[in-house]
Amino acid sequence: MEAYKQEFIEFMVDAGVLRFGDFVTKSGRKTPFFVNTGFYRTGSQLKKLGEYYAQAIADRFGTDFDVLFGPAYKGIPLSVAAAIGLSELTGKDVRYCANRKEVKDHGDKGILLGSPIADGDRVVIIEDVTTAGTSIRETVPILKAQGQVDIVGLVVSVDRMERGTGEKSALDEIGETFGMKTCAIVTMAEVVEHLYNRPYKGKVVIDDTLKAAIDAYYEQYGAR
Repeated sequence: MEAYKQEFIEFMVDAGVLRFGDFVTKSGRKTPFFVNTGFYRTGSQLKKLGEYYAQAIADRFGTDFDVLFGPAYKGIPLSVAAAIGLSELTGKDVRYCANRKEVKDHGDKGILLGSPIADGDRVVIIEDVTTAGTSIRETVPILKAQGQVDIVGLVVSVDRMERGTGEKSALDEIGETFGMKTCAIVTMAEVVEHLYNRPYKGKVVIDDTLKAAIDAYYEQYGAR
């Protein structure tokens, strides 16, 4: 596993973004782990997060695109941070764009904020975590309404590796449905690989009991 992936996993633990216990997802699934990017709250955290996204984007998509699009609301700071990270990592100055939940009818009008999107633009969508793909299914029509846009792909911070509507993962289903590449900074398999029975700051984050709970969860909800 690449060093930046290992660092990102530890970064999520330190920030309280990656948590283990008893949780319920939006889809109603009881889960032993939860990822909440709302716990990235400081300038230094957002700077580092942008760098990790930039590394994953450069590895998967290179820099042959024009716009990073972040769906409202969590995607807005992600698109800004990742655009800054890409500029520093690669020297490529991509634009950022996001949508509003409500259309603004005065001043900076419309549904978009940041850079406008025009015919011919190549767009990478940036998200926090994709479980069922609902947000992306709402985002694609917004982008397509702007003109002849090429949606290059989707990047998320963590691939939960859960089934979507069928047997494949939600991330893979999105890729097939919309004809785009998808990637994550890390997968949950990589998280488990890095943390299982390995002390971190004097504590084993994933012990045998938690590993058994994660395995049981994937037995029920994991992608095939």
